[in-house]
Amino acid sequence: MINLLILPKHLFVYLLIYNSAMSSILGKKVTLLLYFLLALVYVSGLFIPLMENDSAQHATMAMHMYLENDFINLMKGFNDYLDKPHMHFWLAALSFKIFGVTHWAYRIPALLFTMIGAFSSYKLSKEFYGINAGHIASLIFLSAQAIILANHDVRTDAVLTGASIFAIWQLVLYVNYGKLKQAILGSIGLGIAFSTKGQLAVFIVGIMLFSYILYNRKWKSSFNWKVLVGVIAFFLTCLPMLYAYYHQFDLHPEKVINGHTHISGIRFIFWDQSFNRLTGTGFGSNSTDYFFFFHTLVWAFLPWGLLAYVAIFYRSKEFVKNKFKYIKNVEFLTIGGFWIVMIVLNLSKSKLPHYMNSLFPILAVLLAGYLVNLYNKSDFKMLKILLGIQYFSAILGSLLAVVLLIFVFGTPNPILLFVNFLLFSALVYTFIKKQEITKKIIVMSVLFSVFVNFSLNTHFYPKLLEYQAGNNMVKIIKEKKIDPNSIYMIKGSKSWSLNFYTVHETPEIAISEMQSIKGKWLFVYKRDFDKLQKQNTKWDESIEVNHHRITMLTASFLNPKTRPKVLNKAYLLHIN
Repeated sequence: MINLLILPKHLFVYLLIYNSAMSSILGKKVTLLLYFLLALVYVSGLFIPLMENDSAQHATMAMHMYLENDFINLMKGFNDYLDKPHMHFWLAALSFKIFGVTHWAYRIPALLFTMIGAFSSYKLSKEFYGINAGHIASLIFLSAQAIILANHDVRTDAVLTGASIFAIWQLVLYVNYGKLKQAILGSIGLGIAFSTKGQLAVFIVGIMLFSYILYNRKWKSSFNWKVLVGVIAFFLTCLPMLYAYYHQFDLHPEKVINGHTHISGIRFIFWDQSFNRLTGTGFGSNSTDYFFFFHTLVWAFLPWGLLAYVAIFYRSKEFVKNKFKYIKNVEFLTIGGFWIVMIVLNLSKSKLPHYMNSLFPILAVLLAGYLVNLYNKSDFKMLKILLGIQYFSAILGSLLAVVLLIFVFGTPNPILLFVNFLLFSALVYTFIKKQEITKKIIVMSVLFSVFVNFSLNTHFYPKLLEYQAGNNMVKIIKEKKIDPNSIYMIKGSKSWSLNFYTVHETPEIAISEMQSIKGKWLFVYKRDFDKLQKQNTKWDESIEVNHHRITMLTASFLNPKTRPKVLNKAYLLHIN
C-alpha cells in the first residue's frame, strides 16, 4: 500500500485512486479499471489537431504570449482582446514554455484542471454522501460527454470547471468545520475561476454556497474574520488578471474596441461582461429559447443526462414534500444550486452549450448521492427503471458510434479496430452479465462513454480534421519548405489553425492590395479565390486542399457519397 503521507499533494491521480478504500458498490479492481479506461480516452484526446474556431484561436493567442514573451496584453491576431480574462491563456503559454508549441501541450492545463475537478467531485460527494458516492461522482464527472469534449476542443471551460468545483468543495468544508486553510484555498480556487471566465464563476460558486448555508442555517460561518481573509485571498489571486486588464485598456483610453474608446478593462470584467451576456449585447445572435440548457443537458451530460433528470425530479419532490424544512444530514446545495443557476442561464440572451459545464460536477455529486441512496434502501424497482434508461441510451449511442466508426470515414486501421472491438465487447459483456443493479448502471454507462469517445478521439475526429484547410495546408507548407514569413491571408478570412501550426502570426491583407505582395504566398478560401479571379490577380503556382466547417456537420457531409458536393476549397497562391 502506498503511503499517502509521502506523496506530493498535487499528484491528484494517486490521491484519486488510493485515498481511502475503494467504493464498496463497485469494488477496488472495477474502480481502478474504469479510471484506467477513462485515462485512455483523455490521453487519446491530447493528440487530435486543434479545431477552429475557438480552440485553435485560443491556442494561437496563448502562442502569441509565448512568442512575444508578453503576458500582459492579450491579443486576438493583431487586435486587443477584451472578451475573456487571462488565466486560461497564461496556463497554455506556460505549458508552451515547458513543452513547446504543440496541440498536446496546449491541452495539458485543461487535463490537469479536469483531474482537480474529478478529485473535488469525489471529495465533495464523499462529504455529503459517504465513500460509496465519492468514486461514483468522480466517474460520472469524468465520463460526461461535455467534459471529455472540453479536453480536446479546449477553450476556457475545463479550467473554469475544475477551479469552480474545487472552490465549492473547500468552501463547504470551511462552512462545516470553520478552518482558515479551507477558506483561503476555496477563495484561491474562486479567484482562478474568476480569472478564467469572469463573473460566471462567482455566480455559480456563490449560488451553490448560498443554497448550502441557507438550508443548513449556518449563517455564523459568513460572519467571521476568516471570511475577510478569504476575500483578501480572492483579490490577491485575481490581482495579476486585474492588473493586466488595467494596463492593456484602462491606461489606453484611445484604443478602439468594438467601435468604442475609453474602455475600462476593470469595469468590463466586474460588470459589462456578465451584463452583455445576459442581454446579448455585442454577440452575434440572441437566443429566445428559454429551455435551451434544459434540452442541451440531455446530450452534453451523456450518458447520464436522463438519469440526472430523474434524480433532479425526485430530489426536488422530496424538498417540496417536506416544505423545505431542515432535515439533518440532507444537503440542498446540489438541487437548489442547480435550479437557480439553470433558470438564470436560460434567461440569458447569449447561450452556448459549454456555458453549463461548471454545473456538471454538481450534477455528478447529485446523481451519485441519489444512486447510493437507492442502493442503501434496496429500491430495486427504481434501479431497474434507471437501468432500462441506460440500456436504451447505450444501445442507441453505440449503434451511432459504430456508424461513425465504419461508415462515415471508412474502417479504422487494424490496431484501432481491434481495441474498439475489445471495448465494445466489454460493453456487451456488461449488458448480459448478472450483477448488482447499481454497479451495472455505473459500469455500463462508463464503458459506453469510453467506447464512444475512444472511437471518436482515435478515428472520427482525426479523419474529420483532414477537411480543415489550415492544419492540412501547413503539412504541404512544411513538405515544400515554404517560409511561413512569406505567407499572407485575406482580411476577414483568418485560419487560426494555419497560424498555430506554422507557429507564426500570419499578416492580413485586403484583396485590393495584391500588388504589394508580388513574389509572396497568399492563403485564401474559395469565396476569396473567386474574387481574385474576377479582378485578374495573377499567380504562377496554386496549391489546393479540401475544406469544410467541421464544427457544423451536416448529413450531406457525413455521407461519403454526397460529401464531394458540399466540400469547399482553400488555396495557397504564389502571387506574381
